[in-house]
Amino acid sequence: MVVSPEILALVPARGGSRSIPGKNMRLLAGHPLLAYSIAAGLQSERATRVIVSTDDEEIAEVARRYGAEIPFLRPPELALDDTPDLPVFQHALKWLSDQDGYRPDIVIQLRPTSPFRPPNCVDRAIAILEDNPEADSVRGVALSGQNPYKMWRIGEEGRLSPLLTEGLKEAFNMPRQALPATYWQTGHMDAIRTETITEKASMSGDTILPLLLDSAYSVDIDTEWQWEQAEWLVLHAERPMVRPGRNRRPLPDQISLLVMDFDGVFTDNRVWVDSDGRELVVASRADGMGLSILRQTGVKVVVLSSETDPVVAARCRKLDLPLRQGVFDKELVLRELLNEHTVDPAQAVYLGNDVNDIPCFELVGCAVVVADAHPKALERADLILRRSGGQGAIRELCDLILEPKLEKEAHG
Repeated sequence: MVVSPEILALVPARGGSRSIPGKNMRLLAGHPLLAYSIAAGLQSERATRVIVSTDDEEIAEVARRYGAEIPFLRPPELALDDTPDLPVFQHALKWLSDQDGYRPDIVIQLRPTSPFRPPNCVDRAIAILEDNPEADSVRGVALSGQNPYKMWRIGEEGRLSPLLTEGLKEAFNMPRQALPATYWQTGHMDAIRTETITEKASMSGDTILPLLLDSAYSVDIDTEWQWEQAEWLVLHAERPMVRPGRNRRPLPDQISLLVMDFDGVFTDNRVWVDSDGRELVVASRADGMGLSILRQTGVKVVVLSSETDPVVAARCRKLDLPLRQGVFDKELVLRELLNEHTVDPAQAVYLGNDVNDIPCFELVGCAVVVADAHPKALERADLILRRSGGQGAIRELCDLILEPKLEKEAHG
């Protein structure tokens, strides 16, 4: 009888972070950054346990909510800015062996800072390690964006000297195509034999094999700019990736109906109230232009609002938009709208911002929220806009819908 190996997916996630405070808990396209690495372990067909090693109770609670185990809290002395990976993994393996009698054959490191992963990368790395018994580990790598043969040092006298000099004369003057290929470790994932960590006291060992990854997945988040890049990729890139929760649906190719909430979508969710109780809100003129152009293409637009204040009706009259006001059961009214307009739900889009919009999300082909939506709405939406409510979010969605239509017209 063949016994399947025990494979532990371990996610190191300490509470402190200087580069981006609270990084592991910060929402990336609606989910905590940490959740993407947990999902990579849970969605692997080979990993048998997914554990988060953290020193932070709040991180531990979020990790449990996303399906990871938290059998221990990491000691504070192993959660410093300069703590290397090795003692963190040695601590986890010793605790699991001593307290749980558990000793995995292979350990997978899933760093939260590299969330943009191909769906099968964990299982591919495991297969490489199993097929090569001489290997100590497998490391995810991609072609270097910049070749180190064209990199320099600045000496004490301020003079440049090439970083690499071996084998090639004046490599820095050679065309890129003539230089040896070099690879950058992406940080997505390492697969390591347990004895490499426990007996060789190494996170890699001597024999390291590559898992070649598309460089388009090479995003390592250490700065705000890298965070923005990663979020754009999660929201807009067409390449498949591991995601927490269900897979997000794209905007339908054909859209017949757009249904929108009002407060927090047309407005920034603030309200000015005078002494007589009259309300004033702020809206974006750009939204009105976008909706006008969209409706000219035949897309029907309807506003659903739980608010009864006249300001809602006044804005919709100004934009000539059908309005269902004072709606407290949006799901029921949305079903009625789909029947009334004889619209295929797969061709309908809903734009909201708060928890009372969530019941409508599953009734349409794509659920969209503004950038500053409630965390629960962000988590359940298919598409998160870059703009906030009242600040051009509706125009942004209109442009996204119109773009393929205009491209099609331009090409005949």
